[in-house]
Amino acid sequence: MSSKLLTGALVAAGTALLCHTAASAHGVKAHPDKAVQASFDIVETTITTKGDSAVFSTRVRGEAGKDRPDATGKFEGSSVYAYVWPTSLDSGDIGFEKKQGIVALTVTFHPDFDDAANGGKNSQKWHPHWVVLAKDKACGAGLKVVDIPKDAKPKVPSTWPGVPLLIDSPDYPTTFKGDTVDVTIPLSLINGIKGASFDGVTAGLKVNGNLHAPLLCVSDVFKVASGDLSLPGKVDPAK
Repeated sequence: MSSKLLTGALVAAGTALLCHTAASAHGVKAHPDKAVQASFDIVETTITTKGDSAVFSTRVRGEAGKDRPDATGKFEGSSVYAYVWPTSLDSGDIGFEKKQGIVALTVTFHPDFDDAANGGKNSQKWHPHWVVLAKDKACGAGLKVVDIPKDAKPKVPSTWPGVPLLIDSPDYPTTFKGDTVDVTIPLSLINGIKGASFDGVTAGLKVNGNLHAPLLCVSDVFKVASGDLSLPGKVDPAK
């Protein structure tokens, strides 16, 4: 799935955002937009390699991580908030089969369910995931996390949480400090990250109320750093 296809899905859903942006040496800068909730109003997103790690970082106009979805008390129909880094990585680079869709790192909060690896608990904290996204008109923003069909046994990473989705639940260090959220990942765990392209997105997702495929939809896009999901950011070594 190309960035153009991803962009087209968002435009078709009426979620393309008009904002002036510029690619910097390591990332994408965006003008503040008061129409966007401050904690999700991206002003800069970067991925920088430092030593033996890659640091995914997003800075917003307000306090990062301040706003969280309300608990509903049930899994079906529940909501997820996310800080997202769509990338040019292949799904094979993160432990799935190759060419399954667009690969994105996300930092999410969802109070109604746990999806940590090995049965762990993560519903009461912001935490990272790798997800593979694909176009689906059934979803509000035209995108879904790719479903795993019943009885299928695809290749999955060791920290796959056992749900029928192309989603991974690695325990990467994730920090919120003021207006910034950072995720630090060992380079040894990300094939092809050096020189990769990326963008920044803030979004809401929703679990299907009928628990059918698509199980997890991108329901609302709050902001796209580039404005058009052209993935203008480039991963470069820190200077």
